[in-house]
Amino acid sequence: MKGIVFTELLEMVEDKFGIEMVDDMIQQSDLKSEGVYTSIGTYDFFEMQQLLAVLSTKTGISIDDLVYTYGLFFFSVLYKHHPNIFELYHDPLEFLASIENHIHVEVRKMYPDAELPTFEVLLKDDRQIEMIYSSERSMYMFAKALMEKTFEHYNQPVKLTMEKLNEQGTKVYFKLASLNQ
Repeated sequence: MKGIVFTELLEMVEDKFGIEMVDDMIQQSDLKSEGVYTSIGTYDFFEMQQLLAVLSTKTGISIDDLVYTYGLFFFSVLYKHHPNIFELYHDPLEFLASIENHIHVEVRKMYPDAELPTFEVLLKDDRQIEMIYSSERSMYMFAKALMEKTFEHYNQPVKLTMEKLNEQGTKVYFKLASLNQ
């Protein structure tokens, strides 16, 4: 997993819970990296799981809710570093439909070793999109948050429905319908 995901997680935790919580997360996890991350490095996803587990235990917030909150936070990071990508699209449905064939292609150019989820578009029209999220990392709540923030970015209300297609959450069905008339 790319280091920026780790560095920004620690940034979010510091902002929301304080530097002591960041220190506790690192101290209470068995991290090969010892909790030292660079945004361009690559780290084992197991470290992310450990950090989130400690944070969940210490805060009483479920891991799914923490991952969702992190996705909301991370959207601003993406926009800050890549505003030009958002300017290429006129609405959130068009943007989301382009994830696999444009956005992830660009990400792989910058980070050839990035392990990204896949998004299979099942249906897209001018009012809705249906997609299957697939990832061994089961970070579907992160994806959900990014999708919701995408609609918010384009000032469009959305009705999002989600269904886990397996118990692990490695395959999740998403339906996003624009509520604009």
